[in-house]
Amino acid sequence: MHLNPYGEYAVLLAASLANDWPADRDALVQRTREFGMTMDYKLSVGDDHEQTRDVIDAWLSVVDEHDPRNRAALLNAQMAAAAAYPRLTDHDGEGWHLHYRDPDQALPHVLLAVISVGTALHLSTRGAHRLGRCAAGDPCRAVVVDVTRNGRQRYCSVRCANRDNVRKHRARAKQGRIVS
Repeated sequence: MHLNPYGEYAVLLAASLANDWPADRDALVQRTREFGMTMDYKLSVGDDHEQTRDVIDAWLSVVDEHDPRNRAALLNAQMAAAAAYPRLTDHDGEGWHLHYRDPDQALPHVLLAVISVGTALHLSTRGAHRLGRCAAGDPCRAVVVDVTRNGRQRYCSVRCANRDNVRKHRARAKQGRIVS
């Protein structure tokens, strides 16, 4: 049996959605496919695209919370809202694995369950410091999910890291601490 770990891919999916919001439901579903989610999604009663945006916005409150206890409380509330007992499934014919949600749920609820459980697994196994915003600051507000071996990723890209280092260098130079 394949044990679906949820962790890394779910958090990376959430960050991808937060950093580059899809234009519509079809693009949203396509993004879930790019991150390995193979099930079909039932249409919700309301607007899946808008309701999923609400899921991502709530998840961003977890990203932006720095206090570990408050972060855990926010994440626990999200997992409680998505609560379902774990179940074995072979929905895609590729082998039995676990899901942490009820079958036949609409896209927003599926993503709430997957992303909240995945984020909890990511933070509890890799460390609470491995989720946040790009250290470059303004204008970059990208979410950074640190999946590196050494656990020191602070920037969303090399470009942001370089820009921040140049900014810091210039600030030190302006204070007269560096002679160029």
